[in-house]
Amino acid sequence: MRLLPWKPSKRLWSKPWRGTIPLMTPFTVSSIRGVPPFPILHVFTVQRVRKTALNLASDPSISSRSPDLLVIEFSALLHDVLDKKYVSESISSDPYAFFLPMFEELDKMYPSVGLLAEDGSRARLITNIVTNVSWTTEKKLRKEEKWGPWHDECVELHCVQDADRLDAIGAFGIMRCSAYTAVTSNPLHVPNGHPSQTTSAVQHFYDKLLHIKDRLKTEPGKRMGQKRHELMLQFLKAVEEEYKGEQ
Repeated sequence: MRLLPWKPSKRLWSKPWRGTIPLMTPFTVSSIRGVPPFPILHVFTVQRVRKTALNLASDPSISSRSPDLLVIEFSALLHDVLDKKYVSESISSDPYAFFLPMFEELDKMYPSVGLLAEDGSRARLITNIVTNVSWTTEKKLRKEEKWGPWHDECVELHCVQDADRLDAIGAFGIMRCSAYTAVTSNPLHVPNGHPSQTTSAVQHFYDKLLHIKDRLKTEPGKRMGQKRHELMLQFLKAVEEEYKGEQ
């Protein structure tokens, strides 16, 4: 797959600035085009993550300061663009350089937003969030003792991280897990101790998804996470009952 630098659409850019950036989604989708089945799924995933991140940021308990909503929205819409599952290491090695043409174009057309003001601090914050949002990255940084004060204190990062992780659990998380399992040709469920098959959709719940609620950072995210966690437990209980022929 070849991933090209972002180029704005004249049709999209003919619309007036509205303070939010729904037009970013076509860039997000095109960046992973050719990696089935994620292009179409990704459209709706990023929009859910975007909505959840902004809802988390609007909660009064979220921070002693007002979060930068534009930074949160940008970061949510771009959070998977440079995911290593989709792009090569050479592309993801310099995220700011990759996003800079997009930031420059936005800055020219909407200078009042100030993406590149103060030496691009807003644009750099967006890039830092995108490159630090993933579960895998956090585990790696913590293991290498590189998780620092910024990671613990950046409320914008926490909103996007929680939104991304919340989308992996609950009702949509169950559907996402099943869809990915089908794509990778793994079974939905296998009995414990199966001699040749250890990977399944159900096993992924126990390996990762059931641990997510304990890694959420915002208070509203934790509340959402508990509710979605309970839904997954109910689902897994039903799976076991049906598998045994009890229901």
